[in-house]
Amino acid sequence: MQFIDQARINVRGGKGGDGIVAFRREKYVPAGGPAGGDGGNGGQVVLEADINLQTLLDFKYKRLFVAPDGQRGGPNRCTGSSGKDLVIKVPCGTEVRHLTTGIIFGDLTTPGQRLQVAFGGRGGRGNAHYLSNRNRAPEKCTEGTEGEEWSLQLELKLLAEVGIIGLPNAGKSTLIAVLSAARPKIADYPFTTLVPNLGVVRRPSGDGTVFADIPGLIAGAAQGIGLGHDFLRHIERTKLLLHLIDAGSENPLDDLLVVEKELRAYGHGLIDRPRLLVVNKKELLSDSDQKELFNLLQKTSKCKLLLISAVMGAGLEKLLEQVWDELAI
Repeated sequence: MQFIDQARINVRGGKGGDGIVAFRREKYVPAGGPAGGDGGNGGQVVLEADINLQTLLDFKYKRLFVAPDGQRGGPNRCTGSSGKDLVIKVPCGTEVRHLTTGIIFGDLTTPGQRLQVAFGGRGGRGNAHYLSNRNRAPEKCTEGTEGEEWSLQLELKLLAEVGIIGLPNAGKSTLIAVLSAARPKIADYPFTTLVPNLGVVRRPSGDGTVFADIPGLIAGAAQGIGLGHDFLRHIERTKLLLHLIDAGSENPLDDLLVVEKELRAYGHGLIDRPRLLVVNKKELLSDSDQKELFNLLQKTSKCKLLLISAVMGAGLEKLLEQVWDELAI
């Protein structure tokens, strides 16, 4: 399934039904008077969060959504039926913005949550409304009004408590595969991960915590270079970041600074988000080199630092203990 996390759609509420001009014509009711009914209201366009959806792929092929119109009024003061609401399913975590102004209409984060994005038009009034002492046989009615129409920007931001970030080939996909049942593509070349991967990691209490593996950042990601910029939004909702550093890199310190620079440039408070600095692939270093690297990174970063090997399974229990402690704060 193709992962689409941005979409543009147009929504329009249904048009209100027209009121009518009618008079009572019963045989034994002389001068029955006006009896034109009102038109029904137009349907509304409603977005609903659905936990079973994971992508905005459906909106790639259909972008115009119009709610049903209300029906015109009938004789004998019968009101036309209102148009049914048009309910559009979107993934949990979808943020809805006005396309041109950027104003946020709403944020659908919980299953079943609804957001009205276009109201239907009001039904017109029949001539029965215009009866008065001065006008006993009004022949006036009004048309229904048009429904609201908006152009919307939908942005999917994954709902994960822990985000795994780092440069390409730092071992993010390997880590989430070891910790959870997720099976992302893993290979020994950069940008193996092209879309975010989600995995559920079981806590000691039995509850599940969602981890998100974000495609590798590179220098300039916040300005749109590489893949990282497209997916930085997915860690905006996370409570904790796991910042992976490749112990086998030529300069792990530079790797650290590159990612921190991109987090700071992107904004949204990511640089201040609770973060664990995790040095992966420690099996590539001798004990003395591990200690030297640990001390170097500890002096540079204010984050808590751990050494692990995702492939060997070393240090993962301590890592998870630290994660649960951070999430409990």
